[in-house]
Amino acid sequence: MNLPERISPIGRSLLNRRSFLGQTGMSLGGLALSQLLARDNLLASDAADGLGPIRPQIDDKNPYASRPPHFEMPAKQVLVIYLPGAVSHVDTFDYKSALYDLDGQKPPGIPAVTFEGPTGNIAKPFWDFRPRGETGKMVSDLLPNLAEMVDDFCFVHSLTTQTSAHPQGENFFNTGFTMEGFPSFGAWVTYALGCETEELPAFVAINDPRGLARSGKNNFGSGFLPAAFQGTDFTASNPPANLHRPDRFTPGADQAGVDLLRKLNADHLESFPGDADLAARIASYELAGRMQTSVPEVMDIAGEPKHVHDAYGTETGTELKRAYANNCILARRLLERGVRVVQLFNGSDPAGGNGITNWDSHSDILKTHAMQAEIMDQPTAALIADLKQRGMLEHTLVVWCTEFGRMPFLQANGTGRDHNPDAFTCFLAGAGVKKGFSYGESDEFGFKTASNETTVYDFNATLLHLMGLNHERLTYYHNGLERRLTNVHGHVVKDILA
Repeated sequence: MNLPERISPIGRSLLNRRSFLGQTGMSLGGLALSQLLARDNLLASDAADGLGPIRPQIDDKNPYASRPPHFEMPAKQVLVIYLPGAVSHVDTFDYKSALYDLDGQKPPGIPAVTFEGPTGNIAKPFWDFRPRGETGKMVSDLLPNLAEMVDDFCFVHSLTTQTSAHPQGENFFNTGFTMEGFPSFGAWVTYALGCETEELPAFVAINDPRGLARSGKNNFGSGFLPAAFQGTDFTASNPPANLHRPDRFTPGADQAGVDLLRKLNADHLESFPGDADLAARIASYELAGRMQTSVPEVMDIAGEPKHVHDAYGTETGTELKRAYANNCILARRLLERGVRVVQLFNGSDPAGGNGITNWDSHSDILKTHAMQAEIMDQPTAALIADLKQRGMLEHTLVVWCTEFGRMPFLQANGTGRDHNPDAFTCFLAGAGVKKGFSYGESDEFGFKTASNETTVYDFNATLLHLMGLNHERLTYYHNGLERRLTNVHGHVVKDILA
């Protein structure tokens, strides 16, 4: 039986093999051309409106060379102090008097179930709050050393995030995406700005003495950016591997081998111009050669004066506290020598620690948060004070942060607080930010943001702005998209800018 034909003239032309192949070839050619033009920032729309991507001019032979920012800002370096596990804002920096009034009660509006199960009653802070500094900022007794410095800090009390799971939360805070495989904040900054020193990595990640955080190296990885911009991770007790010259080689023979390798690498690179991976490998090898002399010097923490060790607490408290204190001194020494980004971790969690290896206090928060604070408080406060005393806060931005907060009510176990993605606190200090200032508020319980909601996108956009970078124009063309740290979101929080 013959059925009526329902194909349009255009559809009929597509069934013609010659026409199909011709149109397909032209389309693919157009796509390829647009990709090449976009990669080189030559699309007409970009040139016309002046709002297209700003590509850093990177020398393949020297990818770490210092590059100018998009606009001038005081911050030239950044120290990120990251606390995995989610610090309880209502027990540290976000004072809520209503928690005392409703302690032990369960008012309407509290959800029956949160991330880890059934909820309990409202719990007042586990540590007393007191006014601190000239500003009278209320801070708990859990962090007495940081509390003394509140007049130098700029608090953001209205942060929100997209997830209440630790791996995704770490990814989102540090890379702008909950999934893995995206560049970290430090990678974006060093991709854009390079570094002021040729003797050390542009981006150093100092892991906690207990190990990596839950998302591991993704927190300081380069994602799809050139591999040269990933963080180099080492600690005060574990220097980068394979830097020592074997005893069987004399210094002269070692240098001769390095010189020969440099010549061979240069010749090889000229044969493959534009190969970013090859250039990154060669640059990494050459940097490793220079680090054979620079790293032992920067890691000579024992040579610091006694008053420095006393201030940081390298010889008091638990073994973990002493190790973290040494890491804090290492962070300052790296910044002194021109490292662009230092990311210092306080807490690890490769397998889930429930308050033991990090700040994730689902039970016995009184004990577990106190243990983490004993490790973190004195060394961190000493590090920031040391930067200030040396005049380094004039050009260094300090970021104290965690992936989300904790609930104002207890879990059903009656001793811990669950994850809270709807309100948490971080603070900034140093170059470009207001001092003794608090931005945004959570509600009367610290449960949800009440004013000036600040997303992680906004927070990261502001950090880039403070480094002189436009978060909307700092992009990298990958798989057909102009990718950026803030995805397609984010606004600079101008109210906190000095």
